[in-house]
Amino acid sequence: MGDTTRPSSEVGDVAVDEFDELDELEVDPDPDLLEPPSQAWRTRTAIEMAVSGLLGLLASFVLSIEALALAADKNATFGCDFNSVISCSTVAKSWQAQLFGFPNAYLGIAAEAVVITVAIAIAGGVRFPRWYMLCAQTIYTLGFLFAWWLFFEAFFVIKALCPWCLLITVTTTLVWAGLTRLNVREGVITFPGRWGPAARRFVAHGNDWFVTAALIVLLAVAVLAKYGSTLIA
Repeated sequence: MGDTTRPSSEVGDVAVDEFDELDELEVDPDPDLLEPPSQAWRTRTAIEMAVSGLLGLLASFVLSIEALALAADKNATFGCDFNSVISCSTVAKSWQAQLFGFPNAYLGIAAEAVVITVAIAIAGGVRFPRWYMLCAQTIYTLGFLFAWWLFFEAFFVIKALCPWCLLITVTTTLVWAGLTRLNVREGVITFPGRWGPAARRFVAHGNDWFVTAALIVLLAVAVLAKYGSTLIA
């Protein structure tokens, strides 16, 4: 009778291979995280997005009105022109304020209007298809990066700050964080292996709020560190 026993080294290799395959599987100790979040959680996140979007929309409207005033009078001054540092008109006259040939505020009005509509729909229980939410995530991520690019330009290049622009930077950050939180929790944004459960758990426990808060605090600290008392001089 032939020896059907496999060599010990081969058996060991098979066991290791099987262990590696199991290790690659997305195993979550909390099965609830594999399920869609409750509507209460979705509504709370959507309301946060809607409130931030409304503030951003308000700021965009103000900036669009100021852009029209500046178009009519190149020497126009605004109510938020406090000094050489806090000066909306200085920022509005820069090429960065009209990167695409028209005031950036118009983009803000369009983007925030869509965000508010989506947020209200989500709060009402609507579940958009994955492709739609991925498109929203992609577009708003571009808006998020654009808002922070404008802040860096104002901070380092223009060397003047616009309070309404700063508000848009903050609200865009909050909306982007809320949208990302929702898409991670609902599985629209996925990560391979163990990163998937880890990301959902991170969001479900509200830890992403610490990251968002840290980013906004970093902005405030940078402004205070650079300009300090000149903000009110």
